[in-house]
Amino acid sequence: MPASARRKLTHYSCGGLLAALMVLGAAEARAQNIVTEDEIVRALMPHGQTRGLTIAVQDRVAREGQTFLDSLRNRTSLAAAERERLAALSADKPSIALDIPFDFNSSRIGDAALPQVSTLGSSLARPELRDSTILIVGHTDGKGSDRVNQRLSERRAEAVKQYIVRNYDVPGANLISVGYGKSRLKVSNNPYAAANRRVTAINMSAPVVANRD
Repeated sequence: MPASARRKLTHYSCGGLLAALMVLGAAEARAQNIVTEDEIVRALMPHGQTRGLTIAVQDRVAREGQTFLDSLRNRTSLAAAERERLAALSADKPSIALDIPFDFNSSRIGDAALPQVSTLGSSLARPELRDSTILIVGHTDGKGSDRVNQRLSERRAEAVKQYIVRNYDVPGANLISVGYGKSRLKVSNNPYAAANRRVTAINMSAPVVANRD
């Protein structure tokens, strides 16, 4: 075979291999549902919201909410009443649900979970979000008792928080971890689905626009 033909064949072979690797990488990312850093930042940035409150009422609610949030910093377990109040307070805040594939009955951030946790960490370290108060919310699937799953979800949320604090220099007081056990399944018609073992990030610092009545 002439040298020119061999070079051309090698060129095509390398190009085909590179294309195949790119396709495999994209397919793997889709399979893991990895959300990118930019997507996380966009989802957590403040956006136009309107609540039926006057400015004065909103200011009071904001002060009360901030006092409550401050009481939760650096804690790893919340009472049921605190979790419900936090859920109400965070309901209209910017958020994003992340599929983080924890192993069954585990809070360890393994190889499968690491890419998405790392991307969340780099997102929260960016200037747009670095000074925000972010909820790290853990969820489990539906297998097992309420008590066991509640504790597991708290450990998962805290594991994500601590990984981000250690590796991305995000202040620990800026991240509040909370778990909701199996009470908020993402796939309610399949309680045992792996997609239920997830983490949600919520930006509690994002303001809510009030009605100017």
